Amino acid sequence: MKKLILSLMALFLVVLIGLYAVVLYNGPRMRVQQHIRAFQAILPAVPPGTVTTDWPDANRPVLQIPVTGSMSGLERGRVYYHYYCVFCHGEKGDGRGPVGQSYVPVPANLTELRIRQYNDTELLRAMLTGNGHEPVLKRVVDPQHVRDLAVFVRSLGVVQ
Repeated sequence: MKKLILSLMALFLVVLIGLYAVVLYNGPRMRVQQHIRAFQAILPAVPPGTVTTDWPDANRPVLQIPVTGSMSGLERGRVYYHYYCVFCHGEKGDGRGPVGQSYVPVPANLTELRIRQYNDTELLRAMLTGNGHEPVLKRVVDPQHVRDLAVFVRSLGVVQ
């Protein structure tokens, strides 16, 4: 009788541990992980007399981008778009790329009127340091590719 009670207690303990492992503890979940968002930190004030080395005045274009580029520039832009952008923004620029669908927020739809209305500076800033890009693309995209890439992005919203 004593062996039976010990066996039942051992079985109960094994079932209890198994229940805990299966039902109560399912391992870590990404949606309950701690969020560390350094980009939301409040930075100290910039010291007086500091000169920026990044982007110039927002009202002055960084680079003049023609609305229509030469075919060779447009074709180069298409190639560069496939190097840097297609995985998140998709083939059509509609924000439905295979990688981008896992992001929150999802990538911008580059064919929207809102994007086409950006001036040159706004377009470049959004392309290189915008939401989801900071600060990676500014360091990754070859500066010689930026102009052709911008020409191609401008062409995405135009009906051809």
